[in-house]
Amino acid sequence: MTKLSVNINKIATLRNSRGGNMPNVVKFAKDAQRFGAEGITVHPRPDERHIRYQDARDLKPEVYTEYNIEGNPIKSFVNLVLEVKPTQVTLVPDAVDAITSNAGWDTIKHKDFLVDVIKEFKNNNIRTSIFVDPVLKQIEGAKATGTDRIELYTEAFAHQFNLGNKDAIKPYAESAELANKLNLGINAGHDLSLDNIKFFKDNIPKLLEVSIGHALISESLYLGVENVIQMYLRKLE
Repeated sequence: MTKLSVNINKIATLRNSRGGNMPNVVKFAKDAQRFGAEGITVHPRPDERHIRYQDARDLKPEVYTEYNIEGNPIKSFVNLVLEVKPTQVTLVPDAVDAITSNAGWDTIKHKDFLVDVIKEFKNNNIRTSIFVDPVLKQIEGAKATGTDRIELYTEAFAHQFNLGNKDAIKPYAESAELANKLNLGINAGHDLSLDNIKFFKDNIPKLLEVSIGHALISESLYLGVENVIQMYLRKLE
């Protein structure tokens, strides 16, 4: 079964918009796990506009499922991950001013950099994953970095699926097949939702984990958090 990791950045965004501590990020993470989530994901950015570095620290003793910290491996992020020691670190090539993640790594151009960063994390027993586009040469490049897993960047699939183009799954399925041959674990995330998650999962062999935040929180406004988490779990069976 593909694991569901709930990205709680949007909860932090809501909290920060008003000040104070409502909604409480740590409580939400605990509740999401109680409702069935099999992991918690956070993506702190340098300006701390949603998840703060201190949130990542505060969550560590409360996440008893899998704890995934995403981000661009600048020095402060690397230091945070080495301090917190989550289950998994996902490396994302975000620009400082990016609203959200918008591209995967060029694993060939940045090979040496990624090799060094990944080695440091793995030496500290932290599973590594790198954010990649569904391009075969980038999957091959990911293997050469020494990463444990890749996370397929699924925005293009989600957009085309919404337009009725189910063939948009093809590069993802091909990338997954190659990753499996190369013994790379496969995660996925970005714009996955209740509408497209089952189709995506059914077409991606050995999909280990999906990280879902924006859609899950938005859907929960109408359907309730516990209900939505259970709906995702049923679609991922």
